[in-house]
Amino acid sequence: MSAIRSIAALSLALTTFASIAQAKELVVYSARQDHLIQPVFDLYTEKTGVKINFITDKEAPLLARLQAEGKNTPADLLITVDAGNLWQAEQQGVLREVKSDVIETNIPAQYRAESGQWTGLSLRARTIVYSTERVNPSELSTYEALADDGWKGRVCLRTSKKVYNQSLTATMIETLGADRTAEVIDGWVSNLATPVFPDDTALINSIDAGQCDVGIVNTYYFGRLQKDDPAIKAALFWPNQSDRGVHVNISGAGVTRYSQQPEEAIKLLEWMTTPAAQEVFAEVNQEYPANPGVKPSQEVAAWGEFKADQINVEVAGRLQAEAIMMMDRQGWK
Repeated sequence: MSAIRSIAALSLALTTFASIAQAKELVVYSARQDHLIQPVFDLYTEKTGVKINFITDKEAPLLARLQAEGKNTPADLLITVDAGNLWQAEQQGVLREVKSDVIETNIPAQYRAESGQWTGLSLRARTIVYSTERVNPSELSTYEALADDGWKGRVCLRTSKKVYNQSLTATMIETLGADRTAEVIDGWVSNLATPVFPDDTALINSIDAGQCDVGIVNTYYFGRLQKDDPAIKAALFWPNQSDRGVHVNISGAGVTRYSQQPEEAIKLLEWMTTPAAQEVFAEVNQEYPANPGVKPSQEVAAWGEFKADQINVEVAGRLQAEAIMMMDRQGWK
């Protein structure tokens, strides 16, 4: 019996050791670029000793991979951009529900899934950018106003294929209704000065070069260009300040449904909502912290404060299909 007890004790010890060893490493699938998340993971490893292995790819391949791997996935966490993508991950069943007082305290409800399957980690405003040479900011007011005849031949847009514009359209459908949103998009398309751009950087450079006067972009793209060229002839404008506010979206994360160590994955997710991690997220990509208790970087703060739309970002996913069909019907390529 003594030998049996010794074997049992040894087995328990080995099991415990294996569990501890396993918890010293987490696997993250990330749709964010390496240099934007590496500093966050390095800081977590420094503080906890837990190593983070991460694989980066586009959103669609990562979701397909999680579905294909099923219960055999090595991934503990999924990080991606835009609530529309996170909502899709939730619908595809690759994330698990997380109940966390830490996350609920740190991140406002409009930037989290009601189901608890994902949370925002950083914010970006999708706002108006304009030429400082050819536009007086007093001419600007709302997203909708860019559809007016006075902007004929002066507007530039990014392609509708990008989820950022799909999410903006989805929130407009929720707020303005389908008919009014269709009218606005039709006006934007009619006012285009150039064919649509593949990305926000090209759009801002086009304004700087004089090809168009005004457009809609994510704030951090402007921040990157402004950092490289402080004399860039473009600036940001905060629309809809007298009604719903500026459209804000997120980058965010969720624990995978089949994580083999969900408790450790939750600890990482919780930590990423705390000030130490939020400051890094905000600094490396010139985004806004999702935790309202953390201040943005000096560069971002210099753009000024604004009223943000309080709509829950889940709308971006729920109405994504309707938004895509509407954009296609109105000729937004």
